[in-house]
Amino acid sequence: MSKASAPHAADSHEVIRVLGARENNLKDVSIEIPKRRLTVFTGVSGSGKSSLVFDTIAAESQRLINETYSAFVQGFMPTLARPEVDVLDGLTTAITVDQQRMGADPRSTVGTATDANAMLRILFSRLGKPHIGPPGAYAFNVPSVKASGAITVERGDKKTVKATFHRTGGMCTRCEGRGSVTDLDLTQLYDGAKSLDEGALTIPGYKAGGWNYRLYSESGFFPADKPIGRFTKKELHDFLHHEPVRMKIAGINMTYEGLVPRIQKSMLAKDKEGMQPHIREFVDRAVTFTPCPECEGTRLSEAARSSKIKRVSIADACAMQISDLAEWVRGIEEPSVAPLLTALQQTLDSFVEIGLGYLALDRPSGTLSGGEAQRVKMIRHLGSSLTDVTYVFDEPTTGLHPHDIQRMNDLLLRLRDKGNTVLVVEHKPEVIEIADHVVDLGPGAGTAGGAVCFEGTVAGLRKSGTVTGRHLGDRASLKDAVREPTGALKIRGARTHNLKGVDVDVPLGVLTVVTGVAGSGKSSLVHGSIPASDGVVSVDQGAIRGSRRSNPATYTGLLDPIRKAFAKANDVKPALFSANSEGACPTCNGAGVIYTDLGMMAGVATTCEDCEGKRFDASVLEYRLGGRDISEVLAMPVNEAERFFGAGEARTPAAHKILERLADVGLGYLTLGQPLTTLSGGERQRLKLATHMAEKGGVYVLDEPTAGLHLADVEQLLGLLDRLVDSGKSVIVVEHHQAVMAHADWIIDLGPGAGHDGGTIVFEGTPAALVASRSTVTGEHLAAYVGA
Repeated sequence: MSKASAPHAADSHEVIRVLGARENNLKDVSIEIPKRRLTVFTGVSGSGKSSLVFDTIAAESQRLINETYSAFVQGFMPTLARPEVDVLDGLTTAITVDQQRMGADPRSTVGTATDANAMLRILFSRLGKPHIGPPGAYAFNVPSVKASGAITVERGDKKTVKATFHRTGGMCTRCEGRGSVTDLDLTQLYDGAKSLDEGALTIPGYKAGGWNYRLYSESGFFPADKPIGRFTKKELHDFLHHEPVRMKIAGINMTYEGLVPRIQKSMLAKDKEGMQPHIREFVDRAVTFTPCPECEGTRLSEAARSSKIKRVSIADACAMQISDLAEWVRGIEEPSVAPLLTALQQTLDSFVEIGLGYLALDRPSGTLSGGEAQRVKMIRHLGSSLTDVTYVFDEPTTGLHPHDIQRMNDLLLRLRDKGNTVLVVEHKPEVIEIADHVVDLGPGAGTAGGAVCFEGTVAGLRKSGTVTGRHLGDRASLKDAVREPTGALKIRGARTHNLKGVDVDVPLGVLTVVTGVAGSGKSSLVHGSIPASDGVVSVDQGAIRGSRRSNPATYTGLLDPIRKAFAKANDVKPALFSANSEGACPTCNGAGVIYTDLGMMAGVATTCEDCEGKRFDASVLEYRLGGRDISEVLAMPVNEAERFFGAGEARTPAAHKILERLADVGLGYLTLGQPLTTLSGGERQRLKLATHMAEKGGVYVLDEPTAGLHLADVEQLLGLLDRLVDSGKSVIVVEHHQAVMAHADWIIDLGPGAGHDGGTIVFEGTPAALVASRSTVTGEHLAAYVGA
């Protein structure tokens, strides 16, 4: 072999090599992933896909990049520990596009999250008539500032004294750029028919006789024995809106102020997530959000709304559907801002291409679904010229109609063809089909998973006999007979978001599936028109409130009966068996790990040496129930715990009932003490479903319950939905999965398109009728799926 044709050493790194990965439940996994190819990771929920792809490969790539920065810069970056793995070779820069919801900050919108707003603001500051100022004057996040007095500006040895200083911002002064103002519903604060002496106040913490209560009943501004509904105008003003004054009440110097400002300061100024549940419930009831009357919900000052390009203000531009906005930008021809227009156009076209053309830039980012949020994050990578990058996707088809999955596949292949390595965690057969390489993890979930069952081509997977291979060709068949409804939920004139005055009767007592392309108005119809009143249990995919100390046992209320059973068996207090209370290990305060802050360098979390990560004081672990201590019980998977609490000495019916429900929704592999922060979106939703199943609701509303479910688990979910319906409940499911559609008793299909092209009902009837008529996009895909 001549020297010239010998391969260059630099070309020898064609694979990402993983040896001995042990993160979470992985059992010494070793694999080779080809570079510049599309690799799909499959396996049942909880088999270790995310542990391998996100917690090992992507995490190590991110950590190595962070290490190239100076120690000073690293101090401002998130802490990343080295994953549990022996060798990781051939890594390239990883860009992770996950399904974490976008922050629900009230001032964060689709436009601010994608730089589209920033470009629009520059455009308006250059071309808007009348000219009102720099880009900040069009920003609803920038307040206007005026200052007078001597302001000294030093430049070199020159000093100039300015008498005034002002900055023009675009923030609406009334709602402070939030677009809505909060009003208190006074009927939730007091009962107008009662007097203060009769206990009129209905606010948590304002019990009759307490200090908060006496402040009003003994203030002397109004008679305490007169019903509040009969107060004079002045008395009512003093009661509700009086400005703060120092005065003596019941012989003590106190500050008296009206009830409304006092509640706004004490309850409404706090972060809702950190409130106690009963106070949060009161705030949800008492606070109503109405569009700001001054800016009409646009968040912008009058000046910012008055400046226009071609009769369109920046508020109008942000309210337009993005596909329309892209057309409008195309119509602006101005050589002085040509590069800006090109960049803005590319961003807006990416929205349309990825199937998000139905959104508007002023849509609050907290209202996007997990799948939409993931696609918004993809936008900045689509036009990127980087190659040889590893893109990591977490179920990119979540929330996508079969019609849109084709589009997503094209995007993944385009990223690969630019010379990038694309790693996708996915369950949908349509995506597995296009893979160059497949890694199937399993065979089971949790401790029964964590091994590689198969790696190779899609054709090889089909023949492999693994759970995924066997189910890859699964096709649900239409039911022979559908159930008869027992009644109907009438929705009339629904106009939430893009709905066009929809009238529909949702049948009760059956399994109803609401479907349609992404953005057609499904969630708007279900969540906007079916009030979450008594008897309606709504289970969405939103994040679960809780800290890293929360786990399935605390969230479902399972820990209470377990603690009581331990306390009873050992004749001690239940509080000893809580790692957040008396039983906590004193060294780590029950966290199980000790966080060490290393100043400017990345901090580290080390397992607590005293309790060895068990979180409890050693003395507590001496108490046993059925031969196990509390930390061993929390380390049990649900399936094992169900057997443990079902019979024998540890028999606890209350705990057993909750564990049965967790197993029912397919979470049998979760350990009771696993932190909630480590659960996937689909797992979170199923955990919520298990918790809500105990409620006395008659109507269950589920939002894509198959998200994150393996093909094999979908059958179990359908069985669960059937059991709910057969027990007399009505189940309404927003879903794209054809197996769920085929299994439905009634289908409501929205469309025909997304955004203003959707919002109408294009079909309602049985799945068989939808397949027979093939009148909608959904009908065509469902017919192809069931092989009709």
